[in-house]
Amino acid sequence: MMNENIENTEFLLNWHIEAGVDETIAEMPCNFFESDKIVKPKSDIKTTVQTTSQQIETNRQNVVSDSTNLSIQNANKLVENIEKVEDLENIVNNFDGCGLKVTAKNTVFGEGNTEAKILIIGEAPGADEDRIGRPFVGKSGILLDKMLKSIELDRSNVYISNTIYWRPPGNRTPTSSEISICLPFVKKLVEIMKPEIIITLGGSATQTILNTNETISKLRGRWIDYSDSENNKTEVIATFHPSYLLRNPANKKKSWADLLKIKKKISS
Repeated sequence: MMNENIENTEFLLNWHIEAGVDETIAEMPCNFFESDKIVKPKSDIKTTVQTTSQQIETNRQNVVSDSTNLSIQNANKLVENIEKVEDLENIVNNFDGCGLKVTAKNTVFGEGNTEAKILIIGEAPGADEDRIGRPFVGKSGILLDKMLKSIELDRSNVYISNTIYWRPPGNRTPTSSEISICLPFVKKLVEIMKPEIIITLGGSATQTILNTNETISKLRGRWIDYSDSENNKTEVIATFHPSYLLRNPANKKKSWADLLKIKKKISS
């Protein structure tokens, strides 16, 4: 019996040696059923991919932010010593700091009387404006001309511009970065013209000029004080954008009330 046990033991030892086992007894006992001894799988591949994607997105946003800040700084530097609207327009025409210029056909700066005391500011060029290179020449432009005519105004006694000078693809709403990049030019236009009245068309233009998040429904029809960088005072009144009125004609009544307030202000 003893010889049989010895033979079995030798057989097992030889089998382990052939299998590559070089140690059968450790200095300390080890319970492999303990949770901290269990070999844990590596991080889930999906989690790793998500983490990598998040890092890529963070890096992209940082690059975009740096690029936007650089464009804003460049725009501010370019307008420092500008004193004429024509010179400002020339700078905008040659400015390459806004990505919208790549997809646009034309730069649409403004049109009208640069000596006017009424400045009208919309959002951005549409397809017709981009094609022709003039602001408000499509259906919304026709409606704007009719709105102005109703209070005895036209493009000879107002100046019309936008907060963005290049058409966003698909007429989408401009991004905060695009607005921020163009804002130094918009502010300089106000500073040069020193208008007595600024009429903002639509929510985006109104929020940009007044630096607010309030909706156009809450802001329209109110006279709001505005001061430029040189502390020149003017009054801003917001109304619905003509393109909005074309889609929502029921609100033309509210815009007419806004126009009457503008007419009264001009008369006084």
